[in-house]
Amino acid sequence: MSANANLADGGTMPAPDRAAERRRRFGADDRLWVSAGLFTALALTVGVPLIVLLLWSVAARWPAPDLLPRAYAADTWRAVLGDRDLLAATVNSLWIAIAVTLLTTALAAPTAWALARFPMRWRRTVELFVLAPVIVPGIVVATGVGLVFQVLGLSYTATGVVLVQTVGTLPLAVRLLTASFEALPDELLHAARSLGAGPAAVAWHVVLPLSWHGLAAGALLSFVGSFEEFDKTFIVGAPVVQTLPVLLYHHLDPYSLQFPLAAATALVLLVPVLVVFVLSGRLLRDDLMASGMGRL
Repeated sequence: MSANANLADGGTMPAPDRAAERRRRFGADDRLWVSAGLFTALALTVGVPLIVLLLWSVAARWPAPDLLPRAYAADTWRAVLGDRDLLAATVNSLWIAIAVTLLTTALAAPTAWALARFPMRWRRTVELFVLAPVIVPGIVVATGVGLVFQVLGLSYTATGVVLVQTVGTLPLAVRLLTASFEALPDELLHAARSLGAGPAAVAWHVVLPLSWHGLAAGALLSFVGSFEEFDKTFIVGAPVVQTLPVLLYHHLDPYSLQFPLAAATALVLLVPVLVVFVLSGRLLRDDLMASGMGRL
C-alpha cells in the first residue's frame, strides 16, 4: 500500500530508513579523493618496501639511526650478478615454475570440467577436498608430503619439488577453471555435437576459445605461486634443489645476515612476478577472478 493511501486512511508515514540516510554515497566529485587515497595506500604498502629494497641493494654503509644510507656502491649488484648460485637458482625457479604450470593445468582442466558440467551429489565435499591444501597451512602440507616423498625416494629431487608445488597451485587453478567452464553456454556445446563434432573437436574449437581466460588465469597464478614458493620447496628439495626463495632465506639467516645481498635477491625474485601480474591485469577479466576466487 502506498504512502498516500496510508495518509488517506488516517495512517502515518513510514519511518525513514536512517541507516540509508547515514550511508555515504560516492559521487563524481569524490573520485579525486578516493583515487588519491587508494594510490596513497598502494604507495605505502608496495612502493615504500620497494624503495627500501633498492636502497639496501646499493647501500655501502647504512647505520641504524639514519633514514638514508651514508654511502652508496654497486658492489652488491656486481656480487649478485656474478654469483653462479643466483644464476642457478633463477634457472631452477623458472623451469620448475613452467613445469608446475603445465602439470597444474593438465590436472586442473578435467577436474574443473567434471565439477562444472556433471551433476554430483557430494560436490560440496569434493570442492572442500580440492581446497584442503589451501585451507591447511603450507608448512603442515609440506611436512606431511615430505614424509611420503622420503618413503617414495622423491625427497631432494627436482621431481619431488615440482609435485609438492603442484599440490599448492592446483586448488586455485581448479576454482578458476570451474568458474570458466560453468559460464559456457550449453546451447553451443549441444549445437557442436549435433553437427557431428566429437569430444576432441568440441574441446578444441568451442571450449578452448571460450574459456581461455580461465586457462590463462590459472596458468599465470600457478606460475607465480610456484616461483615464490618457499615452505614446500625448502622441506622437500633443500639443500639439493635451490630456488630463489631458498637462496633468499640463506641470505637472511640470522647467523650470517646479509641485508644488501638479500635485498638484491628479493628484487630479482620480484621481476618475473611483476611481469606476470602486469600481463594478468591486461589479459584477464575481473568477473572471472571474482567468481573463481570469491565463491566458497
